[in-house]
Amino acid sequence: MNTNAHWLAKVITELGGFVKRCTVVRDNVDDISSAIEESMERGTNWLIISGGLGPTYDDKTLQGVAKALNRELVVDAYALKIVEKKYESMAHHGMIKTADLTPARLKMAKLPKGSKALPNPIGTAPGVMIDEGDRKIVCLPGVPREMEGIFKESIVPMIKNVIKNFYHEESIHTTGIVESDLAPLIDKALANNPFVYIKSHPKGHGEGISKIEIQVTAMAKEPSIAKKRVKDALKQLKFMIIEHGGIIEKESMK
Repeated sequence: MNTNAHWLAKVITELGGFVKRCTVVRDNVDDISSAIEESMERGTNWLIISGGLGPTYDDKTLQGVAKALNRELVVDAYALKIVEKKYESMAHHGMIKTADLTPARLKMAKLPKGSKALPNPIGTAPGVMIDEGDRKIVCLPGVPREMEGIFKESIVPMIKNVIKNFYHEESIHTTGIVESDLAPLIDKALANNPFVYIKSHPKGHGEGISKIEIQVTAMAKEPSIAKKRVKDALKQLKFMIIEHGGIIEKESMK
């Protein structure tokens, strides 16, 4: 499971954004470059990349980004300062023998020209923000804690400043009704509540399992509107489930 993509998609959705696609590519400059070019051609507003920012030979993300954008890789002064301070701190605490900037360490300060380095509160490699016209490309480390730290500190405030939607989510857990019998009820609830998204998650294996979580989400310009849309859909859905012999076991809200 791609835990970074899952975490990013969840946080972005809760901020009111829409995640259109998640793509996985190998550590190859041409593959990374072509994936970025394809995303740009689809008109994406934000492209967030995780992994491949470290000092080893297989960390090729920024090379791929530079190729896709036709920019050269240059030593960024702020990125260099971030890397230097990290290694100085590690040397001071006896974690490494020397803070010398070897070619491998210097590699983490080489960014596509015109990029902005993002501080890494946990690890060594800085994140990277690139403005390409009216689009933004964000490159984050692959280590989950580092990725999450940079995203929360540097990217979330930007997203909040751009996205004006409010997100609301609630879920119910049912028994006594299988997913194929639940499907037409969900279709009816969706038809009557066009501004919500409803997803069922069977909690077991196979069609015969009747433990099902039903997730209802909505976005709106006002939080009260998003909440009302979810509650209206859930009210109708619960009524139909009970009417068809199902049982509502648990309700939860985020």
